[in-house]
Amino acid sequence: MEKIVLSGLNLAEIEKITEELNASKFRARQIHNWIYLKSVSTIDEMTDLSKSFRDELKAVADVTNVKIKTKQISSDGTLKYLLEYPDGECVETVLMRFDNRANLTACVSSQVGCAVNCSFCATGKRGFIRNLTYKEILEQVLTIQRDTGLKVTNIVFMGQGEPLLNLDNVLKAMEIFNDCFQIGARRITVSTSGIIPGIERLANIEMQSTLALSLHAPNHETRAKLMPIENRYNINDLHTALKKYIEKTGRRITIEYLLIKDLNDTLDSVKQLAHYLKDIKCNINLIPYNPTAKNDYQKPSNNSIMRFKALMEQTGKKVTVRLERGADIDAACGQLHGRVTQEGAK
Repeated sequence: MEKIVLSGLNLAEIEKITEELNASKFRARQIHNWIYLKSVSTIDEMTDLSKSFRDELKAVADVTNVKIKTKQISSDGTLKYLLEYPDGECVETVLMRFDNRANLTACVSSQVGCAVNCSFCATGKRGFIRNLTYKEILEQVLTIQRDTGLKVTNIVFMGQGEPLLNLDNVLKAMEIFNDCFQIGARRITVSTSGIIPGIERLANIEMQSTLALSLHAPNHETRAKLMPIENRYNINDLHTALKKYIEKTGRRITIEYLLIKDLNDTLDSVKQLAHYLKDIKCNINLIPYNPTAKNDYQKPSNNSIMRFKALMEQTGKKVTVRLERGADIDAACGQLHGRVTQEGAK
């Protein structure tokens, strides 16, 4: 008989297991806490359960069936994990730490591979393999917590894949992050390349988490060069969808803008971007390009980055430059599914 995997189960589902083992709902609550709040790897670590009950539970269940295939540690403390699921497929997940901040942010993947195929991103070169289940998404954070003994405080859906093309599983994972991991909705960010039906759905459920849009260009022509998804959901229709989302939810969105030398970091680009966003309630996060082996794009100079930031700030919007984390282990924005997976992992 195939064993039940406890990770990813809610309290009611665990209660069904304990009931079948003739144990109380209190035992279910203990198991639930060991998994989500104490991040154990094995049933034997659940030391406030009797040995006899642990043996009964081990006969029908395991805590996890996900393996750490490789782990890399950046000079800045960023951790990147390559995780292997039971079918042999692998994804990468990243733990980011920032100096002088208590926050520990997990960057999670939502798909194996990605169908969007942005020209600057290493992940899309693999193509789309399959969606991750909500349990496989949860396992990424659980694995980080088990391995480090640390509590993840923030989640960003900015790893491999397009979250809004796997929205049912993403929403279910977000619900469990909130309920079981006790991570507030405002500490969860969902990033999209601009899947308009998904944005409309999030507006209708009035999502309280942050929506981040990977815009990366101020006009159709440049965006189509960077992001083929522009040819399906164009920048003008996207503007309309964002307006409706903000009106419905009242939430400020985050605009992610990848700065690439001489392509979208020019003075003309600043003017066009300012015009495009003038009536959008948003913060702007500028992301200096992180080189990959797949293209000839270059990172702008620091002077160019700061000039772009200063000019955009003149529009009255909050503008930040993303701190580069984990670039030396290919864990920075756009670099997932880099050297590690090419050199031996799947």
